Amino acid sequence: MNQEYQTIYRVKDITEADYGCEECPPDGPHAYVYLDAEETENTDVAELRLELSEQYLAKTGIDIGKRVVIPADGKPLKYVRVVAAVIRKEDRIFATARGYGEFQGGWEFPGGKIEPGETPKEALIREIREELDTEIAVGDRIAVVEYDYPTFHLSMDCFWCRIVSGRLELLEAQEARWLTKDTLDSVEWLPADRGLIAQIREELQTQTEAVRD
Repeated sequence: MNQEYQTIYRVKDITEADYGCEECPPDGPHAYVYLDAEETENTDVAELRLELSEQYLAKTGIDIGKRVVIPADGKPLKYVRVVAAVIRKEDRIFATARGYGEFQGGWEFPGGKIEPGETPKEALIREIREELDTEIAVGDRIAVVEYDYPTFHLSMDCFWCRIVSGRLELLEAQEARWLTKDTLDSVEWLPADRGLIAQIREELQTQTEAVRD
């Protein structure tokens, strides 16, 4: 689900909720989660205290110091900010199939997490170097994709990129393809990346028409 949040919180503290044995909730022990608004336009939500099961915290990876957002159901999701490279070569773009983890085999644009102190462009150059042993030049931002997965929220800065040097060696991905506007739908995209496809197809179509003219 595409969802943009106005407030991003930082988990300040987590303490055990005080329950007696007879009052313990059916989903196991609960904890109080204390949140400080890190990015917000609404000063009324500067601080929050939520009560959540320890089981839910473990499933979502929410811990002290993590950033979270709060969907309509009131249960926070860990906020993960990443970058993605749409590497273009003439009328084709480069896509990879993830080689590990929960989404193994799903197709995506290569990239990864932004480390503390990095700009999105710096993170993207580093990630492509690590994943593909390739140096890229990062161009214009295409979009920022916001997507709620079941256990986390993904905020993905996506950029047009071109190869400067290197051979796109697959150091982490299990497969890769060059796709044209007509073959963009030939792979099974991960949900967040799928949100870019229409915009990329339109850009490639515009480029094709410009060449013909």
